[in-house]
Parts: sequence; structure tokens; C-alpha cells
Amino acid sequence: MKISQKDVENVARLARLTLESENLQVMTSQMDAILGYVDKLNELDTDGIEPMAHAVPMSNAFRQDEIQPAIGIERALQNAPAFGDNCFKVPKVIE
Repeated sequence: MKISQKDVENVARLARLTLESENLQVMTSQMDAILGYVDKLNELDTDGIEPMAHAVPMSNAFRQDEIQPAIGIERALQNAPAFGDNCFKVPKVIE
């Protein structure tokens, strides 16, 4: 095993998760399988391969910034569940 049950307990504690013993054993074997797969990927020869952000070549997907007229208050509020005084009304969350 590449990861011990104690390591999984530590990760669970850091993530503020409470794991029962049977879940801890399952999680340990699953994490071990993940680490085994990553270790297998480390065996690949990646010399001469440039890192990439996308699997297919992409050009800049962002549009140019252009000044456009505002959509207006009425249109901005037309789908709001509640509005008044030209503002969105939201439930109070702080008492």
C-alpha cells in the first residue's frame, strides 16, 4: 500500500470529515488505487512534450472588450423574484 490508514485519518481530520472504520478501510483502498494510478503515470516518458492547458489546440476564446449600452433597470429586473425601488429584494440573512 502506498498510503496508510493513519494517513487517510489525517486527511479526513484536515477535511473535517468523520469516517467510520468500514468507510476508512474503503477510503484507504480507494486512495491507494488513485496513488497507484498516478505512480503509473509517472512511468511515462514525457520528455519533449510541452505542458498544455487543453487537449486540442485553441486560440484565444475571449472576445474583445467593447463598450455596449447598458441593458436598463427594467430589463435587469424583469426576471427578479422580488424587486422595488429599482433594486433586487433579497431575504435578510443577518439578524
